[in-house]
Parts: sequence; structure tokens; C-alpha cells
Amino acid sequence: MIEDTITLYRPTGSNELALIREAGFEGFPPRLPEQPIFYPVTNESYACQIARDWNTKTGDGKGFVTRFEVRKAFLDGFERKIVGGAEHEEYWIPAERLDDFNASIVGKIEVIKEFTPADREAAQGKETEDA
Repeated sequence: MIEDTITLYRPTGSNELALIREAGFEGFPPRLPEQPIFYPVTNESYACQIARDWNTKTGDGKGFVTRFEVRKAFLDGFERKIVGGAEHEEYWIPAERLDDFNASIVGKIEVIKEFTPADREAAQGKETEDA
């Protein structure tokens, strides 16, 4: 029997990606005390925007986009949230449910994009040209 899954994305920095790698690309690391919610996003373009525009400003300046499948039956218990623009859609998973979320991942988490500060600067330059 094939389970219904939903493709989600998670923008990360190098530190979080290292923890995902340590977990064999099978789950996300526990949240820090100041991080009560885990935010996977529903579309690649939004994940790219976050990884490029935010993650490249911290740590070693690299941002990554991960892609993974989650059992629909698990996600049905959570509401999709729109934060900002209509394409800024994400799930809010309480930190105490992250183990359940990880157990609902089907297959491996894969890295599909990498960004650097140069990518962020190029995108900002393009936005200026388009204005």
C-alpha cells in the first residue's frame, strides 16, 4: 500500500544541516528553548527565498533548501499558515511534536539548493533593476 505524502521544504543554515546529516538525513534536530515551533514550508520558491535572503546572513553565510516527504495523515492534524504573501505558506509544528513529525517523514531528507551571500546580493540587484 502506498501512503499519501506531502512534499515539504525546510530552509537551513550550515549548523542545522550538519545536525540533519548526523541524523542520517532522516529527521530534524530538536528545537532550542527559544524555538517553540518548527516551520516546514509548502513550496520550494518560499524555501529558496528564506535560505537565500536570511540563512546567508548568519553563520558561515551559506543557506540550503531541503526537500522531504511527510505522511499526509500526520499533517492533517495541523493547519497551514499564511505568513506574509500568499505563497508564504508553512506548517507550524510545536517543538514537543517534532519527534512525531520526524517519525512521519517518508524516505530521506535531501538537499536540493545551496545559496551564498553572492546569490543574495544578485537577487537584491535584480529586484532593484525590476523596480
